Parts: sequence; structure tokens; C-alpha cells
Amino acid sequence: MDEQVMPVLSDPVRAKSLIRANLERPSVHLRSRMPNIKVFSGTSHPDLAQRIVDRLGIDLGKVVTKKFSNLETCVEIGESVRGEDVYIVQSGSGEVNDNLMELLIMINACKIASASRVTAVIPCFPYARQDKKDKSRAPISAKLVANMLSVAGADHIITMDLHASQIQGFFDIPVDNLYAEPAVLKWIKENIPEWRNSIIVSPDAGGAKRVTSIADRLNVEFALIHKERKKANEVAAMVLVGDVKDRVAILVDDMADTCGTICHAAEKLLEAGATKVYAILTHGIFSGPAISRINYACFEAVVVTNTIPQEQHMKDCPKIQCIDVSMMFAEAVRRTHNGESVSYLFSNVPY
Repeated sequence: MDEQVMPVLSDPVRAKSLIRANLERPSVHLRSRMPNIKVFSGTSHPDLAQRIVDRLGIDLGKVVTKKFSNLETCVEIGESVRGEDVYIVQSGSGEVNDNLMELLIMINACKIASASRVTAVIPCFPYARQDKKDKSRAPISAKLVANMLSVAGADHIITMDLHASQIQGFFDIPVDNLYAEPAVLKWIKENIPEWRNSIIVSPDAGGAKRVTSIADRLNVEFALIHKERKKANEVAAMVLVGDVKDRVAILVDDMADTCGTICHAAEKLLEAGATKVYAILTHGIFSGPAISRINYACFEAVVVTNTIPQEQHMKDCPKIQCIDVSMMFAEAVRRTHNGESVSYLFSNVPY
């Protein structure tokens, strides 16, 4: 036995105090070790998840998603996540209910496999439009989705351009609501030569705050269109507030579903004397007659981000252009993992 250890062992009081001191002091190795990062993709948007991991310089985690013959979803995580910092990328698009259920199952699978933290990266938050009781007996489904994510075991949510930013308050866990605005400003300056003679237009009063922010940063004026709905997805009347004559009108909204609103708005703007009309939308859902409406409408371009897969939409409609926002999500993931501030991304595009 080592000669230096012998005197310690022969003095039991000293030996006990040394052992106690070593037990009370946390191991330097354990204290300094950051848990490793794992990024998994659901089936809703594998392309975005791949772009995120390419930017981070890591590999996508192995996961197998399948459906039983009765259409129940089954998820198998193909690698160990014990003690890891896990990020699951799943957008609220396509088969919304199936994708939401798949996300919940993946979160729960990682949580009960002892992941140290599970973050849901949800580029387009599902059910975000059902965020208030706008009539008797209406559900607040966005709150229900928030509860489901929390109960499944999510520790943190990263999303983009929530329909109403108050949805963050439906959660008791941290929510990072990223903005597409910096990427939108960059696109406008690079692709609209006459942007200094433009006017930013909101197709409804709810988007006025978003539009004024963009107009301020471009140092141009803004207008808004007041609309009245008879029922969901149907617009009754539209009133333009603001002067768009002899200007390039840029319609900005957080999402477009059937595109009835933005197509009506574009007609209204041209009638009021706008020279060109562009539409810039964060989430291009484009369901039902949306694509045919855009093809027949008078837009120069309809610009969307890739929070929802757009490859098929771009094939079906040449007017649709796509802004890649994967670098914003990748940077948010990197900063969250390293314990850095995410607020830089609210006003800057990471290069």
C-alpha cells in the first residue's frame, strides 16, 4: 500500500474527515460537464430538422415513427438519451392532429428515458388561432395544447411568430417566441428595389403591431385593412385605412390558410392605386383553394418562411418564394443549450 496513505488510514478520525470532505465537495468532472445535445425530428418537417443539425454540425438523432394498422402512432427512439439535452423538431402542419400526437409521444418517450431536459421546437404552433372565447361555448384549444405539452414532459418550447403572443402565458414552462421579422426585413431590402417607396399593410387590425414594427425599421408608412368576418375562413367586408396611391404595397401577416383575406386585400390595394402588391407571411399553410387563389391574384410574389414545408406549394405556384429560417432555430437551440441569451435573435439574422 502507498506509504502516504498509511498514516491517514491509521488515524480513523482524520480518515473520516477526509472521506466526508470528498463526499460534500461535488466532483469537478461532474460539475463542469454539459449534457450532450441530441436533436430528433418528427415526420412533419424533416427537411427543416436536417438544416438545423447541419448548421449545428451534428447528426440527427435516430428515431423510428410508424403507425399500427388501427392508425395509432408508435415512436421508437433509436439511441440513448439518458442525461442528454434533447430537442424535438415538429411543426404544426399537414396532418396537424397526427403530428401533435407524435410530438407528445416523442417528448414522453425521451422524458421517461431519463433525458435531462426536453425542448419542443415547434416552428408553427398548432391550434394557435383558437386562443380566446370569441363566442359562447367556444373552446380555447391553444391552452389545451399547452397543457398537453407540459403534461407530456416538455421543459421548454421554441416557436416562431405565435398568432397571439399571449399564448406564451398559457404555459408554466419557458417559451421562446422567435420572430421572422429580421429575415423579412432582409428579404425586402434585397428583393424589392423600390422598398423606400413602399407602404407596409396589415390585412387585419390584429396584425397592426407587427406591421408598425416593420414600417418603423424600414422608415416607411403603414396602412391597415379592417375586415369583418361572417364565419371562419369567410370575409364579409373590407375597409382600407391609409394612403397607398403610387406606392408598392407589402402585405404582412403571420399566417395565410385559405388566402381569402390576402387575395381580397390585394384587390383592394390595387383599386386604391398601389403600383405593385407583395405578400409576406410567416406560416404559409395554403389549404383548400389557396394555391389557385394566389395563381389568379395580382401579387408580384407571395413570400413565406419554411416553418411549414413549401416544396410542393412552390411547384404548384410560381409566385410563392421561400425564406429559410432554419439558421434562427439552429442558433436558438445552440444558445439555449449553452445557456446564452436568445434575445439577439429578436432583431438580428444570424449569419
